[in-house]
Amino acid sequence: MKIVVLDGYGLNPGDLSWNGMEALGELTVYDRTAPDELMERSSGAEVLITNKTVITAENMAALPALKYIGVLATGYNIVDVAAAKERGIIVTNIPAYSTASVAQMVFAHLLNITQRVGHYAHANRQGRWADNSDFCYWDTELTELDGKKIGIVGLGNTGKATARIASAFGMKVCAYTSKVQSQLPEGIQKMELDELFCECDVVSLHCPLTVETKELVNAARLAMMKPTAILINTGRGPLVNERDLADALNKGMIAAAGLDVLCSEPPEYDNPLLTAKNCFVTPHIAWATKEARIRLMDIAVENLKGYMNHEIVNNVAK
Repeated sequence: MKIVVLDGYGLNPGDLSWNGMEALGELTVYDRTAPDELMERSSGAEVLITNKTVITAENMAALPALKYIGVLATGYNIVDVAAAKERGIIVTNIPAYSTASVAQMVFAHLLNITQRVGHYAHANRQGRWADNSDFCYWDTELTELDGKKIGIVGLGNTGKATARIASAFGMKVCAYTSKVQSQLPEGIQKMELDELFCECDVVSLHCPLTVETKELVNAARLAMMKPTAILINTGRGPLVNERDLADALNKGMIAAAGLDVLCSEPPEYDNPLLTAKNCFVTPHIAWATKEARIRLMDIAVENLKGYMNHEIVNNVAK
């Protein structure tokens, strides 16, 4: 069986291995695959493994040997699933592999904003504390999370994990979710979306990107937020109108934002959020802890084994 990994970048930097997949067939791993390289590299493959490389209906039609597409992520919008279903091609994804890691990144951003540990550590390397006349100093607002209200938009696996951590910090947890109040874990209050933006001290985005959720954070909702409020986005970049958020930050309409995702990745140099006031951007690394990457690769292998044994798991092209 010919297996082609179209874009394995970031998954095998020397500390991980493709050995589990190598045992299943003739394996070729490419770090990245450009659109004009896709067909040549995929020729004759029964199995394609992709992370960001787009596979269209036209691609599938020109690859008669193709029977299985494994997506190395939870989201699978890079594959035309409807076309795959029509052709009987199995498409699998990898759900919930990075839940703990992404929830952890929410609080990495939140604690950075409230405590500014990096700022003070850097200043002290430059001699700021040694030059100080008193035993301590601070030149930023320092904020206690206990008793603050966090609004979680989307209460799936990551949203619930974030809620558990927030509760441990003593925060009051609210959620915008399709679930009714009786279905929510104890200690979580259901809210409508606009109510959540108005009342919460922190808003954290965990919903999927759909036509309805695209740019749900926009000028109108940012205007609803408290001037002391913090926005965290570890979900999808297009959930946020980037220009509107940059304007809100620069005008002091909200206090800060912590973002691990942007609309275009990598971003353009002139992306307004890269230079916006109190905007802290990390390069889409919430998923990338070693533990999460190992889990991802293990599940990818198990998905493929399931296909080979006619025991399909995580099939999104049903």
